[in-house]
Amino acid sequence: MSDRMLPLLVAAMTFLATLALAGWFGSAALSRHWQQGAGSSLTVQVPRAGEPAAGVHGGAGQTRLAAVLVLLTGTPGVASARALSDQELADLLRPWLGAASDRLAIPVPAVIAVRLTDSATDLASLSQRLSEAAPDTLVEDHGVWIRRLAVLARSLQACAAMALLLVALVAAAVIAVATRAGLSTRREAIEIVHGLGATDAYIAGRFAARATVLAAAGAGFGTFAALPVLLTLARLAAPFAGDAGHAGGSLIDTLGALPVPLWLALPCLPLGSGAIGFATAHAAVRRWLRRLP
Repeated sequence: MSDRMLPLLVAAMTFLATLALAGWFGSAALSRHWQQGAGSSLTVQVPRAGEPAAGVHGGAGQTRLAAVLVLLTGTPGVASARALSDQELADLLRPWLGAASDRLAIPVPAVIAVRLTDSATDLASLSQRLSEAAPDTLVEDHGVWIRRLAVLARSLQACAAMALLLVALVAAAVIAVATRAGLSTRREAIEIVHGLGATDAYIAGRFAARATVLAAAGAGFGTFAALPVLLTLARLAAPFAGDAGHAGGSLIDTLGALPVPLWLALPCLPLGSGAIGFATAHAAVRRWLRRLP
């Protein structure tokens, strides 16, 4: 394996490492965004919304839906409470019922979308007061979905970490093979220099220095080649992060869609590749020299 092939192979490995690193930070960013959104929202279902409200919360002629809305808007920690329209309810049911969702003959509970200013709001107390105003009112806090999103994010990060580890091992193996090939090619010269008094550390250092330069150069090229792919993925993922402006914006907007920790981690790839090249080449040469007569 010639020295000219080593940077290309390292570049390919770094390209894959960049995508894995982007998957790590991207899944973490999306998970935080989704958890913050779901954690600060509630869904309240009010059956028989048009019937008169009962209890102390019901005013004269006030419906169950109106009583629940009044109670919600007056609760500390609730930023907004809005009842979904019939069209919005039909749109929510259409994936399951198809076009028949607009012609339902069964009563559908009213649905209220609630935004919280504090995700630590006492939901048990709120649910009890809502049940007093309108019995059978159901409060859904999306906790199940938050836990599922957290598990999904951790799974994606574990896959990205395994991919990074595998890429690093393959890169080390490639550098070791290239170093051994270089040693075999220069065996006679190395034996002469070694016989004249060159130390193992000196010979290993020369090979390790060259491997470091080649690995770092290849990693820099691979990282740069991965940037267009990262920008495309960031543009596609922008709507899922609630940032639709980056989906069709300018290049500067798309660059801003990438997580800041990813920008800070990208320069570490050439440095890490250089370190892997130095350590691998140094160890391979030392081991080879110990076998000389």
